[in-house]
Amino acid sequence: MSMDGKKQFDRPPKRDREPREEQELSLIEGRNALNEALKAGRTLNKVFIAAGDTDAGLRRLAAEARKAGAVVVETDRRKLDDMSVTGAHQGVIASVAVKEYCSVQDILDNARSRGEAPLIVLCDEVSDGHNLGAIIRTAECVGAHGVIIPKRRSAALTAVVAKTSAGAAEYMPVARVPNLTAAIKELKDAGVWVYGTAADAKSELWKTDLSGPMALVIGSEGDGMGRLVAENCDFTLSIPMKGHISSLNASASAAIVLYEALRQRTEK
Repeated sequence: MSMDGKKQFDRPPKRDREPREEQELSLIEGRNALNEALKAGRTLNKVFIAAGDTDAGLRRLAAEARKAGAVVVETDRRKLDDMSVTGAHQGVIASVAVKEYCSVQDILDNARSRGEAPLIVLCDEVSDGHNLGAIIRTAECVGAHGVIIPKRRSAALTAVVAKTSAGAAEYMPVARVPNLTAAIKELKDAGVWVYGTAADAKSELWKTDLSGPMALVIGSEGDGMGRLVAENCDFTLSIPMKGHISSLNASASAAIVLYEALRQRTEK
């Protein structure tokens, strides 16, 4: 009882955890994401399947998950809804080991092992998981060798990123670094040219040579590249705009530049 006679209740202790959408990737949601995880040989712990669902595709995924050694549990859809971070689980959620980040050197070694000039994407404080997932998806589609993200003020490999990447996060090496400018220096020391995107850049995309070893910096959704990151780029380029809107979101900008780089490399 308090001094005024009113009953006091102890508040439960605050849970020391990140918001659900910011937790490191330990859940995979959706059929395509699970299918790619199985193809990539990802270790699955449990797979939760909507109870009573007779869909052939879902039954096939359940059978393949069991074959891979996972425990498959039929679960009420309401529980799946409560577990879901993306809100689009499509009747299946898998509990997996957290995906390990690689190093910048691992990404360079990946390019070397494939006998290709490095094609790398650096995300400068891209905080929206949907944008990061879309960038990883495009990077995988064009054959990029890795994606680099900073540890602070950036989306991490969460369930939202995995879902948006449509399974590409299973294949794309991602390095998470404490300092993006230090990572840029490491790339430069390895002979990689660093290109930044900026609306006011004088060099237009179509007139820029992207056929050599390159790293593309994509700035944050609101402010673009940070000052130090921009100062450490070898070149800045702009995407031609002809409409009334003068900017694109981060993932769209990345897609346009990466496919131009792929076109140039293909024609070289």
